[in-house]
Amino acid sequence: MPDTPHLLAFIGAGLLLNLTPGPDVFFIISQAMRQGARAGAVAALGITAGCCVHIVAAAVGVSALVAASAAAFAVLKWVGAAYLVYVGLTMLFARTPSPATGLVQGGGRVDDGPSAPLWQVFRRGFLTNALNPKVALFFLAFVPQFIAPGTEHPSQVFLLLGLLFNFNALWVNFGWAFGAAWLARRAGAMRRAMHWLERGAGAIFIGFGLRLALADSPAEPASR
Repeated sequence: MPDTPHLLAFIGAGLLLNLTPGPDVFFIISQAMRQGARAGAVAALGITAGCCVHIVAAAVGVSALVAASAAAFAVLKWVGAAYLVYVGLTMLFARTPSPATGLVQGGGRVDDGPSAPLWQVFRRGFLTNALNPKVALFFLAFVPQFIAPGTEHPSQVFLLLGLLFNFNALWVNFGWAFGAAWLARRAGAMRRAMHWLERGAGAIFIGFGLRLALADSPAEPASR
């Protein structure tokens, strides 16, 4: 493992990176605002589980293969892009809450309309992360910077650092979930505004999907 200063630098950098909004954060916030803190926390758990897939894959070298293979990257890229666009469209066309219903509940839920079962929220969070090959490439680029040259069993150290990163990210994601639910509970008179916020999150997801679809494979030279 890295020495204490390098380990603290790794933890600090990881926390800063996890505070940066991306597809995972927008998914957590949308679920928390629509169905409450519990759904947001379940979304965070699903994303954490998806991230574990990338960490283990990178530790055993699978992600390195994806980074080196244009065909493998392309398959994951298109599947991931299609899923992000699907999630975005689902948010864009979600049912508009009725102003006559949907009183705020103690659990923080802000919509009386149909809600997704928690297992489905977990699955969508898992797929949002697991189908994004850029997450795998991130771990391949970020974690090795904190592994000293000549370290014994570098794959094990990589796995431990990746799991530490994911553990710290979970608490940041819980913070996003509970923060979004807290704001939603205090915005009962702004239900339609939250409805349009969800539409905005859907558009952002579609944008993430399109950007992923246009991404160059790391195995190919960047287009000039």
